[in-house]
Amino acid sequence: MYQERSRMLVPPRAHRMKENLGLLGPAFVTAIAYVDPGNFATNLSAGANYGYLLVWVVVLSNMMAMLIQYLSAKAGIATGMSLPALCRQEFSRRTARGLWAQAELVAIATDLAEVVGGAIALNLLFGIPLVMGGVITAVVAFAMLGLRSRGHRPFEAAITGMLGVILVGFIYTVLLGDPAPGDVVSGLVPRFDGEDSVLLAAGMLGATVMPHAIYLHSGLTTDRYGTLTDPQRKRLLRSQRVDVMVAMTLAGAMNLVLLVIAASLLSGTGIDTIESAHAALGRLQGESTALLFALALLASGFAASSVGTLAGQVVMEGFLRRRIPLVVRRLSSLAPALLILALGVDPTQALVISQVVLSFGIPFALIPLIMFTRRADLMGSLVNERRTTVVACAAAAVIIVLNVLLVWLTVAG
Repeated sequence: MYQERSRMLVPPRAHRMKENLGLLGPAFVTAIAYVDPGNFATNLSAGANYGYLLVWVVVLSNMMAMLIQYLSAKAGIATGMSLPALCRQEFSRRTARGLWAQAELVAIATDLAEVVGGAIALNLLFGIPLVMGGVITAVVAFAMLGLRSRGHRPFEAAITGMLGVILVGFIYTVLLGDPAPGDVVSGLVPRFDGEDSVLLAAGMLGATVMPHAIYLHSGLTTDRYGTLTDPQRKRLLRSQRVDVMVAMTLAGAMNLVLLVIAASLLSGTGIDTIESAHAALGRLQGESTALLFALALLASGFAASSVGTLAGQVVMEGFLRRRIPLVVRRLSSLAPALLILALGVDPTQALVISQVVLSFGIPFALIPLIMFTRRADLMGSLVNERRTTVVACAAAAVIIVLNVLLVWLTVAG
């Protein structure tokens, strides 16, 4: 009797809070894509070469990412389908196959960044050759994916732990750099400094607003919660809004801190590779700083690689309605990355170029997402408000304009 009365006295608000916390998680999985090794390369290059000039690109990209990931989660909750599956349902077969083909190219570029980043980290920490480091990164990422067989929580906990490692490494390093707040604020004014800064800004955009993360997020909210009533969908969407805001804010802060580290410690040094940045940090701030930097890069490569493989699975299942073993999926996207390492291509340059490729893939994921989430026949009561669609269209327009500028600059030589 006493126990029953005690249970009755438990505050409903506390019970609801516990339930809401249990709904969080998908955004933290996709957030690792926003602090992958490609972000290390582009943000280090931006800070070392242009100081705080491109701070605004990091902030703007993260604001876009927050909105886009929210829309992706909402599409999955409202329709019960991933974004690739919606594309297959709503578009012609030819269009769907074309979107699948470009999504696979994006997956290759994504895996290139993750595997190369992990290989660089293992080389810095243990002197392991890059090709072998790439293989180890792929194996560890595959092992992390094995946690999903035990449910969503173990995998999400592992990814969140990796985010924690990256965050600790970054905060420690930036505190040593003692950046000037005024200089950081001055970087919020949108501007460029020559054609190379435009190319780098496009790469930063591709490293931040990740196409495969857009595809993946809708899939995670689809297979996680099952069939829902309309009130349940609305409640779930509120929890996902919190999930996205917290996870994307954390990822955005990490990207900003990384650029600030490069701007405050490496600006004017002529450093343009991750390896040289690691060496400079050790020389300027001590070996412990260099060690934390390398560990953060390693955590980023391991976690982002597993998330990238999972996204590739969502893409193939949605566009083609085919499921292949994760081992085959892993090997198909791993081969190009290992080839790049074996040919001796500069790893940091490969990372930057991979992010530029990802930038081209963003509109092909973003435009269908906006089209679907504004349709009441698909979204029901969760359809976008008009202002949400307007802001999303503006974000898409900024991305497309940057891509057009990038193409023009590339063709112009």
